[in-house]
Amino acid sequence: MIRKFIRAYSRKALHQTQRFLKWILVAGVTGLFVGSVSTLFTFLLNSATTFRQEHDWILYFLPLAGIVTVFLYSIFKYKNDKGTNLVLSTIHAKDEMPFRMAPLIFITTILTHLFGGSAGREGAALQLGGSLGNQHGRWLRFDDDDKRVVVLCGMSAAFSAVFGTPMAAVVFSLEVGSVGVMYYAALLPCVFSSLVASYFSSFFGLKKNIFHELVFPPLGGMNVLWTLLLTVICALLSIAFIMCLHFTGDLMRKYLKNPYIRIWLSGSVIVIFSLLLQTRDYNGAGMDVIANAVNYGRAVPYAFLLKMIFTAITIESGFRGGEIVPAFFIGATFGAFYGSLVGFSPQVCAAVGLIAMFCGVTNCPITSLLISFELFGDGGIPFFLIAVAVSYFMSGYYGLYADQTIVYSKYRARFLNRKTKQ
Repeated sequence: MIRKFIRAYSRKALHQTQRFLKWILVAGVTGLFVGSVSTLFTFLLNSATTFRQEHDWILYFLPLAGIVTVFLYSIFKYKNDKGTNLVLSTIHAKDEMPFRMAPLIFITTILTHLFGGSAGREGAALQLGGSLGNQHGRWLRFDDDDKRVVVLCGMSAAFSAVFGTPMAAVVFSLEVGSVGVMYYAALLPCVFSSLVASYFSSFFGLKKNIFHELVFPPLGGMNVLWTLLLTVICALLSIAFIMCLHFTGDLMRKYLKNPYIRIWLSGSVIVIFSLLLQTRDYNGAGMDVIANAVNYGRAVPYAFLLKMIFTAITIESGFRGGEIVPAFFIGATFGAFYGSLVGFSPQVCAAVGLIAMFCGVTNCPITSLLISFELFGDGGIPFFLIAVAVSYFMSGYYGLYADQTIVYSKYRARFLNRKTKQ
């Protein structure tokens, strides 16, 4: 009996060890592969942003960059681009991510940032990581279930390399696809993939955290009230941002059916608005504006509204990029304005607003907590707990990604299984 037990235990232990070694190796290679491409991507994006800031005249070529973007997608025969939604569809086993997405999103996102479109970088990072991870799974001849795990590894690696937040990168890839259910089978591979990519990008000296160490006041009395009110407003702003994006897209596709005309006119509008406002703050990702809001509590009172408009025109007309960094911008600038208005630390309000907006648009509360810790340290955890809980509740079932599934209700212990509202 003892020998039988030992043999059975040995077989199970050997099987588990083999699986462990398999995923450690696959995750390490994926992290290195995706991390290297994402590091190059980040370096080129930073260089493009620096060049644009030093040469204002390049903004005038934004409409032409739009034409090139549409042309590139047409010659690759990939006109109906679903963006990050395609990554989520792949996770749900509804679609297959073509490898050609990687070079397309790589090139066209750099074009958007170089010429002054208002967009982030995380959407491109997720698509880049998902595409490369999916191709890696194909090369290894994995079945559909294992291939989805490698896609999640690729997403974690790309997010980690681009943002320098390895913990949040792991959980975001597990959490974003299905709200209420996490793909824990991918936890181990995603951890190693994310860490390898993070160390790789750090080795090449990419600076990630642009924020100073914040001093948080005691949590109590009026501080709680101001934080609650700020978070409720940011949750409503997240809904407004999502609705603005999709309303703008529907309007453009209805009245400007030709994609070349649509993107040319939209690029021209961005150029005209930038000239009228006499600022370049709303072109590109706007990381400098976010840093000023969080580090110094400085922001133009209406900056959050202008960023919303600029981003909606850019993304929905066909330029490539992401919506999360613009959401950071909206939350941080509104938070700084709100803090100066009510007399509560504008820096703290900017940080809280940033996290509340991120949670509101992504429906990812655990990721939001982790990213707050990685960006701002543990001193403000009580404030961010309130921000995440309230924003998750008040943002309802709206979300940036149409293929994100709300598996369980936000308000009752009930199975829901519905798509997010747009």
